[in-house]
Amino acid sequence: MSFFINDAMAVGEVAQQGNAFLNLLPLIALGIFFYFVMLRPQMKRQKEHQGLVSNLKKGDEVITIGGLMGKVTHLKEHYIKIEIADNTQVAIRRPSVEAILPKGTLKDLNG
Repeated sequence: MSFFINDAMAVGEVAQQGNAFLNLLPLIALGIFFYFVMLRPQMKRQKEHQGLVSNLKKGDEVITIGGLMGKVTHLKEHYIKIEIADNTQVAIRRPSVEAILPKGTLKDLNG
């Protein structure tokens, strides 16, 4: 009669292995959800910002992450110089540029 017990245990083990995949399914779904809700939009924003920074040119009016507004006067590989007032230039890192402003924005603020 002991041979019936061994068969029953073997059937139970097979059933538990099948449930192991079903137990992982919610974790996989959660990973896919986080990818589409958090990671993918962040990567898209990062790619757009990288394009903005690489397309800077002399004369562009920009605003930095720190809130400085000025006109680009010199461009280097990793740094740019912006003129924030008459004869006042500051050097900043390229990635710290937040946005390019429409032409004439600085004149509107000064005048």
